Amino acid sequence: MQEELDRISYECCTKDDENAKLSTKIKEIAEDRARLQKTTNIQQAQIEKHRALAEESGRKCDGLQLQVAGLQKEIDSLNRFHKQAAGNHNTVEVRLNRALEEVERLKAQLNKMKQMNKDKINEEHQNKENLLAENKMLKKQKAELIVGFKKQLKLIDILKRQKMHFEAAKLLSFTEEEFMTALDWGKS
Repeated sequence: MQEELDRISYECCTKDDENAKLSTKIKEIAEDRARLQKTTNIQQAQIEKHRALAEESGRKCDGLQLQVAGLQKEIDSLNRFHKQAAGNHNTVEVRLNRALEEVERLKAQLNKMKQMNKDKINEEHQNKENLLAENKMLKKQKAELIVGFKKQLKLIDILKRQKMHFEAAKLLSFTEEEFMTALDWGKS
C-alpha cells in the first residue's frame, strides 16, 4: 500500500508538473493573442489615420479643383483681355502659360497623392488580411493543442489501466507458482 501510495504521489507530482507546463503554454498563447490583438488595434488606428489623411487629401483636391477653376476663369479673362489689348499680347501669353503649367503641375501632384493614398490603403488592407490569417492560424493551433492535450490524457488513462492489469497479472502468476509449489510439497 505504501508503494502504491508513493507511486500515486509520484504520478500526481508528474501530473502537476504537466499541468503547470500546459498552464504556462496557455498563458503564452494568451499573451501572444493579446499581443496580436494590440497589433491589430494599432493597425486599425493606422488605417483610420490613413483614412483621415485620404479625406484631407480629398479636401485638398477639392481646393485644388477650385483653384484650377479659378485659374481657368483667369485664363478666360486673359483671353478676353488679349482680344481687347493686342499690345499686351506677350505678357498675357506668358501668364497664360504659367497658369497652365501650374494647373498641370497641380493635377500631376493631385494624381500622385491619390495614387499614394491608394497604395497606403491597399498596404494597410493587406496587413490587416495577413493579421487576420495569422490570428486564424493561431486559433487553429490552439484548438489542435487542446485536442492533443485531451488525447494525451486519454493515453495516460489507458496506460494506467494497462499498468494495473500488468501488476494484477504479475500478482496472479506469483500466486499460481506458490499454489503449484504447495501442491508439489503436499504430494511428497
